Amino acid sequence: MVALEDLLGKISSGSAKVGIIGLGYVGLPLAMTMSRRFKVVGYDKSSEIIKSLSEGKSPVTDVKDSLLAERLGEFFSPSGNEQDLEDCDFLIICVPTPLDTEKKPDLSYIKSACNDIKEFLKKGQFIILESTTYPGTTEEVMVPLLEKSGLKAGTDFGVAYSPERVDPGNKKYSIEKIPKVVGGVNETCTEIVAKLYESVLEVEVIKARNCRTAEASKIVENIFRDVNIALANELALVFEKMDIDAWEVIKIASTKPFGFMPFYPGPGVGGHCIPVDPYYLSYQARKYDIIPRFIELSGEINDFMPVHVTNLLRNGLKQVNKEMAKATIAILGITYKKDVNDTRESPARIVIEQIVSSGGNVKIFDPFAKEIETKHGIIGSESSAEDAVKDADALVILVDHSIFSKEMLSNLIKTIKRPIIVDCKNILKDGLEGICEDGLYFGIGKPKLQ
Repeated sequence: MVALEDLLGKISSGSAKVGIIGLGYVGLPLAMTMSRRFKVVGYDKSSEIIKSLSEGKSPVTDVKDSLLAERLGEFFSPSGNEQDLEDCDFLIICVPTPLDTEKKPDLSYIKSACNDIKEFLKKGQFIILESTTYPGTTEEVMVPLLEKSGLKAGTDFGVAYSPERVDPGNKKYSIEKIPKVVGGVNETCTEIVAKLYESVLEVEVIKARNCRTAEASKIVENIFRDVNIALANELALVFEKMDIDAWEVIKIASTKPFGFMPFYPGPGVGGHCIPVDPYYLSYQARKYDIIPRFIELSGEINDFMPVHVTNLLRNGLKQVNKEMAKATIAILGITYKKDVNDTRESPARIVIEQIVSSGGNVKIFDPFAKEIETKHGIIGSESSAEDAVKDADALVILVDHSIFSKEMLSNLIKTIKRPIIVDCKNILKDGLEGICEDGLYFGIGKPKLQ
């Protein structure tokens, strides 16, 4: 235990060395934050990522090249060699936790990181998991793998869980301004990891009772969003049939100063959290003989929304006597949310695949993402929105990037002959009024305006 408590002195003096395993949307911003006080080694198995970082080019939207340039060298060293992690006092795992083809948790990245660490793990080191996962992962999966080193967790080396709360593209809440949750395998570990994060963050560090509680808190955060987005999507489907504007309904309901929080419909959910995390808890719940029907139903509703987008498009084409197989469809926005370059789990992929499977031709434009991978191959973004809509029969707006203003879209739509518009983000609140007279407008949760 003495070896672990020595870490408190290193945190206080700023002499601790921190290793970050995984330099993606979570790991790289964390590395930049930690490097404000400590020397940081950033490790990633992707040679492409390491090369880019070594050249001062950030692959992550939230980390500017200028900030990376400030940190490179003395404060931050990117590496593709796990041996560079051996003399780190703290090792923070920030690797992906995706789902497999059956929507079951894929912990292979966590296991791989632990197997690498156990080869050089020594007394006094501290391992922290930040990747989102189901309650029990840290103690049931990580610890047994690490203890194959012959050392004892909580005594010889520290172990804790601290869920990432990164919101890519959110300029108001950067990583150092988001309250941090920590939970260790024992009280000493909790205190040490809390001190580490307190030394670099500007906000409160919340100490959970244990790892499981910290793991569960992260899952709950994203299930809350998933369930409420699903509710908004289901209401949108109902209100469309009733010729009611769901967006106006939600806006009016939001005037209640208590007991209501607005969530909005859309083409589906994407990213590394909301489409994935609920299934992690669902998987673990079934081990305890619980069928999480509410959680799984929410996933089904959100998974249906890309299908609904395609149905709206198909309906529009039908009204002008066109078939999907003979149509060219322009799609604006392929990322999972506005103003980021992340296409992971983006609803755009499913929409594109359905159009192509129906014989349609797809042209896309996204100012942040150069391409998107589909089962039909990689589809690249056109150089401009104008190029994407040229000769298009219909336009589908999937993402509300800031650049996609109503004025910009209005000018774009005017170049399309009798346009069919599917607006998934309510950017054109009044449909095509004042834009063109011969077009057809369809919006998720919108009445049949035209």
